[in-house]
Amino acid sequence: VYKDYDACFSFSQTLHKLLAAQLISSDQDNTCTCSVATMKLDIVARSGRTLTTLDVNPDSTVAELKKKFHIFSRKYYPARQRLTLPVKPGEKRGTVLDDSKRLSDYGLTDGSKLEFKDLGPQIGYSTVFFWEYFGPLVVYPLFFFLPKYLYPHLKTPAQHHLVQKLAVGYWCLHYSKRIIETFTVHRFGHATMPIFNLFKNCAYYWGYAAFVSYFVNHPLYTPPNEKISMACLGLALVAQLGNLKSHLILANLRAPGEKDYKIPRGGLFNFVTCANYTFEIWGWLLFSLAVQSVPAYAFMITGALQMTQWAIAKHNRLRKTFDGKDGRPKYPRRWIIFPPFL
Repeated sequence: VYKDYDACFSFSQTLHKLLAAQLISSDQDNTCTCSVATMKLDIVARSGRTLTTLDVNPDSTVAELKKKFHIFSRKYYPARQRLTLPVKPGEKRGTVLDDSKRLSDYGLTDGSKLEFKDLGPQIGYSTVFFWEYFGPLVVYPLFFFLPKYLYPHLKTPAQHHLVQKLAVGYWCLHYSKRIIETFTVHRFGHATMPIFNLFKNCAYYWGYAAFVSYFVNHPLYTPPNEKISMACLGLALVAQLGNLKSHLILANLRAPGEKDYKIPRGGLFNFVTCANYTFEIWGWLLFSLAVQSVPAYAFMITGALQMTQWAIAKHNRLRKTFDGKDGRPKYPRRWIIFPPFL
């Protein structure tokens, strides 16, 4: 009996060692199989000076690389970074890396260099939009409701002219619409912008709101023909509805997560590249005709010039992207922003 017991015990120990050895060997094989090759990327300043060298997986995304660089330098959080490929012969600037793409998509290999640019302190798009639109919504009505304090040396009339009442109503409706669109309609291609834009944009919108309102609500303001003003503001409301429709088309242009350019279709987009700007300009032109005020025309012209620059750039970009080659659709012939002139 004792001999059988010893034999069994010895066999059990031997079996245990064999199983343990097999497990260790299996773990080593798995470890070798799962190991992933990394590569070193040099992050350089625009002057060419190397800032750091990072070990990364070729299949990592650009966003993950930015997080690694943020660990190296806590000052430069991902939204503040811009990484570009070195400028190739014949190019004016290097390709900007897309956060959602993998490093391997750009053909980066061990020892490749990426140029870093500090975009400066950033702020969310929706935050900037809210404050730049909230200001005019508050500033313009001040001159309408508080003439006693804002025109202290002038006798204020018993009541406002109808045109002034309609103008303040249109103005507030417009900026209320813009704020609502900011949080419910707009889809921003970038999450942030330089914080300086907050002050620049607010100065523009808030300043013009005060400039226009001061003269339109002035106690000595002489209103134009009421019927003409009502007709113009009525058409301006139609333009605002067209602008809203255009924004909805743009918001639904891409599926969630998509970032590729698409050709806008539907409504005025079938004829004009930037239909949303077209309706915006027409709205403010009709408002200016309704109130017959020089500051209102100045506001409209300033905005129209800026939107025209944006529209031309977008039109050229879409024509270049959709050139009809290699299976890509050809961009249709359209006006840019303001038919029949442009």
